Amino acid sequence: MPEPILISIAAALAAKGATGLYELVRRKFAKNPPAIAALEAAAAAPEDNRPITALAERLSEAQVEDAEFAEALREEWEKLPESRVSRGDVHNTVTGNVTGKVVQLRDVHGNINL
Repeated sequence: MPEPILISIAAALAAKGATGLYELVRRKFAKNPPAIAALEAAAAAPEDNRPITALAERLSEAQVEDAEFAEALREEWEKLPESRVSRGDVHNTVTGNVTGKVVQLRDVHGNINL
């Protein structure tokens, strides 16, 4: 099982909102067809955890093989608002087409009536 941070990075890559991060990973995976396939599969179905987990596993392998890539990946990740969520901050993001209402909450104490 990949590190939780790699799952978060993979989810951000799947959402395609992290342009610099996406380009870094795409360049790293350019000569690795299975890794590119994992990146594209995650981007094609960002709501499905299986491709995101597979992508996180590819990221884990790439980090082990290439320390410079591992460092660059973490640096790009730290630039994103999503990275602060793991430290307890809240960052709400809605991407794509949304129909209807969106409700995002954290630390609710008591009743909620909608």
